[in-house]
Amino acid sequence: MNRLGALYDRFILPHPWIVLILFGVLLAVAALRFDQFRLDASAESLVLENDRSLEQYRQVNRVFTTSDDFLVVTYTAHEDLFTDTGLGHFRSLRDKLAALSAVSSTNSILSVPLLHSPDLTLDTVDSEIKTLDADDVAPETARQALLNNPMYPNLLISEDAGTTAIQVNLPTPERYFQLLNQRDELRDKVDAGTADAHDRRQLEQVSQEFIRYTDTLGKERDATIAEVRVILDEYRDRATIHLGGVPMIVSDMIRFIQNDLSTFGLGVLAFLLLTLAIIFRQWRWVLVPLLCCSLTVWLMIGFLGWAQWPVTVISSNFVSLLLIMTLSLTIHLIVRYREFQHDEPEAEPGSVLRRTIMAMIKPCFYMAITTIVAFGSLTFSGIRPVIDFGWMMTLGLAVAFVITFLIFPALLSLLPPPLDQCVASDRVPFTDAFARFTEHFGGTVLVGSGVIAVLCVIGLSRLTVENSFIDYFKSSTEIHQGMVVIDDRLGGTSPLDVVITDQPVPENVNDDPFASDCDPFVEDCDEEEYRDTWYTYQKMRQLGQVHDFLDSLPETGKVLSISTTLDLLAQINSGKRLNALELAFVPAAVPADLQEILLTPYISEEQKQARFSIRILETMPDLRRQDLLDRIHTHLTTELGYDDDRIQLSGMTVMYNNMLQSLFDSQIKTIGVVFAAIMVMFLILFRSVTLALIGMAPNLIAAGSVLGLMGWLGIPLDMMTITVAAITVGIAVDDTIHYIHRFKTEFVKDGDYLATMHRCHRSIGQAMFFTSLTIISGFSILVLSNFIPTIYFGLFTGFAMFMALLGSLTLLPRLIILTRPFPSP
Repeated sequence: MNRLGALYDRFILPHPWIVLILFGVLLAVAALRFDQFRLDASAESLVLENDRSLEQYRQVNRVFTTSDDFLVVTYTAHEDLFTDTGLGHFRSLRDKLAALSAVSSTNSILSVPLLHSPDLTLDTVDSEIKTLDADDVAPETARQALLNNPMYPNLLISEDAGTTAIQVNLPTPERYFQLLNQRDELRDKVDAGTADAHDRRQLEQVSQEFIRYTDTLGKERDATIAEVRVILDEYRDRATIHLGGVPMIVSDMIRFIQNDLSTFGLGVLAFLLLTLAIIFRQWRWVLVPLLCCSLTVWLMIGFLGWAQWPVTVISSNFVSLLLIMTLSLTIHLIVRYREFQHDEPEAEPGSVLRRTIMAMIKPCFYMAITTIVAFGSLTFSGIRPVIDFGWMMTLGLAVAFVITFLIFPALLSLLPPPLDQCVASDRVPFTDAFARFTEHFGGTVLVGSGVIAVLCVIGLSRLTVENSFIDYFKSSTEIHQGMVVIDDRLGGTSPLDVVITDQPVPENVNDDPFASDCDPFVEDCDEEEYRDTWYTYQKMRQLGQVHDFLDSLPETGKVLSISTTLDLLAQINSGKRLNALELAFVPAAVPADLQEILLTPYISEEQKQARFSIRILETMPDLRRQDLLDRIHTHLTTELGYDDDRIQLSGMTVMYNNMLQSLFDSQIKTIGVVFAAIMVMFLILFRSVTLALIGMAPNLIAAGSVLGLMGWLGIPLDMMTITVAAITVGIAVDDTIHYIHRFKTEFVKDGDYLATMHRCHRSIGQAMFFTSLTIISGFSILVLSNFIPTIYFGLFTGFAMFMALLGSLTLLPRLIILTRPFPSP
């Protein structure tokens, strides 16, 4: 400490302007890359570390030429849609959307083939197909044709024909996939240890180019979505219109996060400053925390810009958390400074400032290190965005500590605060009421803590991880409203693909179709007869069984597969199912322009794969994704006899479920690592097993209370609330360290445990109370967010602060008095 004091005496306290100028230069350098600070809500930002489901999802899209890069416009006409006027308005809307430069094509009831002609047969399918766009089809005839087609109801049109949809295709340019594949190949080389210096340089260049290109695409897509919304507004007087689709959800999520970062970041800061002004009633005690908090956030945003490190949905709250931690440090310094002012009113401001820094740097350093350990535990979660969040907060806390203990003394050297009446007063602080309660009702404190612990355990047993994506958004948002309409009337929202690979070619198979007594193209042959094509009677019958099972599940909406195409062809074939010979010639019989609709999305002869496209009903209240995926897999392997390696489940539903299911495991792993690390830290800091165990008690109660409350309220763990427990521990640890450190310091004066408790509650207890009150007030503004996880984050962080304060001012001192861990002075 002598060397540290000499550092302050020689460089910082005598030369505050130099410190501030150096920081000004550092801030200017950080500001140079503010424009590189970006948000990422892509699929990559929400997957597990080393999770192959994203690559499988992309592979399925490539094989079957499908994509989720489209917007969905739901259209419920106020009058009857199937009239010349109704279809005219609808066509006008479709044409304006199709005219946008970023739109490659649109799909709607106007462009899809209608199968209504009495002359339509398998032989005339090429010439008799009509559409509302190209042919003069009566509206009522078109309505019946669309409803009778097995493909369109609950997809392009509701079963009552009251709601329809326009699919607005926004294709991702090939350049994106070229850069993506090039980057991933180079990453694999680096991970495998086979990359040379040139490969590493190339990876850096390609990664930078990919980031720039992705950012450009994102801005272009946001502009397109804005244009779409302007067009839709022109037609809302004639229909109820909602916008949906993955690009729109990603765009709106980023917009919500940006609002939370800017609007609520500033709102939280404003609430914090207002509370500080009410508590301390001096402009210096508002300005100094403001500058310390602002500089910390400024430097971190600049660093993330320089490092090209995007902020995801999960890490978007790092700004608010940095405000919490920096503010906590500065409030403890302010309260200690005012205590020294009270004890020695005539002392020089420079002397008071030096004593404050020397007295607080040790406990604040311990607090920062222990909180860093708490956030560092998030790197064990296995979820990429949670890992990134852990590293961001670890670095941010280090920056907050350095800034606080450099900027705070530099500013107060230039702006020494006068002695105000509140400091000069000998009035007993109200926090002493907690000490009096603990002294007279110690048994009640212990029993109450035990009851809370039991309730926490019961609540933890009720904690779940299943969560519908729709629950992330308020019912007033367009995302929520659009998903409800799509779920209820157009077959579901979340995509799930089931891909089945054909059985491998048996050894010594005879490729001569005439070598067998049975011709699989004409007869229903035994299943042991192998033919290297999907278009055999027995294979299509098996795929039909899969389709029927998937369609029977209550969680599934619209299910499309080759079976849907065969139902459609049977309808064309006068209602008769295709025989084995007709089935064999389906690829040749279906016109080329219809193959992209009827065959290519469901069958890949080249890859020997069949695909089932499923939409999951997100609004289903009892949706359990993992249970659904397990039931599908089990039925296909046990009931229908498919080998495990022939079945692949893919899509957004699978990736989201993988992340959700890892939350519970990672939460247990994270909390376990946190408490183990904090226990070690306490042993190092306090050098007493008894004190370490005592210090753990309020932390366990605080973390258990948050998770237990979530369990009691039925709020599942999601991608945001997973971080609350670790944050809670970090906050509770701050109070614990400060209180025990002050208790140890005060106890030496007289060796009286009760008197020491009262002195601690009147001094450090005030700082703890002011910190908690300020943060709870500031975070209350987050309830105004449109993003439900952000609301939960604000509420549970405030609750965590309250429980941590309550435990540190009641349970902690009661345990210290009960165990008497300090030696007599």
